[in-house]
Amino acid sequence: MDESGVSYELSSESGAEGIEEMEEQEATTEDTASGGAEAEPESVFIYVCGAVNSPGVYELPEGSRVYEAVEAAGGMTEDADERSLNQAGLLQDGQQITVYTVEEASGTVPGSGAVPDGLESGRVNLNTAGKELLMTLPGIGEAKAEAILTYRSEHGPFSDIEEIKNIEGIKEKVFEKIEGLIEV
Repeated sequence: MDESGVSYELSSESGAEGIEEMEEQEATTEDTASGGAEAEPESVFIYVCGAVNSPGVYELPEGSRVYEAVEAAGGMTEDADERSLNQAGLLQDGQQITVYTVEEASGTVPGSGAVPDGLESGRVNLNTAGKELLMTLPGIGEAKAEAILTYRSEHGPFSDIEEIKNIEGIKEKVFEKIEGLIEV
């Protein structure tokens, strides 16, 4: 056995060819035991929508980032607000990436007379509200509003209002102030 842990058997009949054969067999055994070099990489399916050129569902390699999903969807449109999205976020299978326009991210569409997205019921919807609308909540300033948007882009939509407590700086005290003002 040499320093690498490979043993060599040499007989007068097999010679050098026997050594090569044994090394190939051991390499094949190691590849099979460790999943092999032939194992296909895992993939994730991501839904990209909003201010992108080609919204849709895209299959990307596991470990891909948000910016790669946006690129797969043809990139952002001219009116997209790239700051409302953490483009370095790691994607998870089944995640939805919504790219907002600058107007949507601010919480209102000027001159439309429409209720800001995320405020249809009189409560702020954590899954659709832009930064400006989130900042209307007590205890939520610019940094926490951006943290909410980042969390949403990295983890997908909130499934329960209590999930907001997963965001750094939003604990029970802040949650008690906003509990009746938010929804998912």
